[in-house]
Amino acid sequence: MTAVIKTSRLTRRLEGEVPVTLVENADIEIERGEFVVITGPSGSGKSSLLYLLGLLDLPSSGRIWLNGTETSTCSEDRLADLRRAELGFVFQFHFLLPEFTALENVMLPMRRLGKLSGSQIRKRAEELLDSLGLADQMHKLPKQLSGGQSQRVAIARALANDPLLILADEPTGNLDTASSANVQKILKDLTHLHGRTVAVVTHDAHFAETADRVLTIVDGRIVPK
Repeated sequence: MTAVIKTSRLTRRLEGEVPVTLVENADIEIERGEFVVITGPSGSGKSSLLYLLGLLDLPSSGRIWLNGTETSTCSEDRLADLRRAELGFVFQFHFLLPEFTALENVMLPMRRLGKLSGSQIRKRAEELLDSLGLADQMHKLPKQLSGGQSQRVAIARALANDPLLILADEPTGNLDTASSANVQKILKDLTHLHGRTVAVVTHDAHFAETADRVLTIVDGRIVPK
């Protein structure tokens, strides 16, 4: 198997009068087709680690390789290109643009990447929404959707550019029990049925039980098994 993302001694520290270490010396490899859950106590550094893996935050020290590309020497523009082309993000709050329909929200990442024609973009967005049971919701605005439906739109948006790695930060934290179970199943199916690589931050112990592998982080450090 090939590592989609790998880190070496990854550290994120907030400097100040009293420095705070969010992530310390994390060595991680996530292989293609894995479903990995990152868990740990509140404030342990789970989301900070995910933001580093997603190239949304820069490490204080250490290195990250995304599909073999060492990112510490990349410019901001190159990092933005990598995020658009190789990474898909799902957050606790879906962050759909309120003025655009579900379909238009899913089309946006493909338009920004600029690799497909307008008709290809629309077709792929429709297919993604249909695959997530949203064929009859695609022309609705986010305010017309339930929380679970909005999160499924966010998952479709994360898949839009066919990313190597999908990163989800507490994706079920704002959902009712039924919607949470549905989103969990979708994320698991992405790996187990469709070969996607998914890393999820969650405090949900039941969710963690379904993972191929669990990484536990406490006080910024990955706890060895």
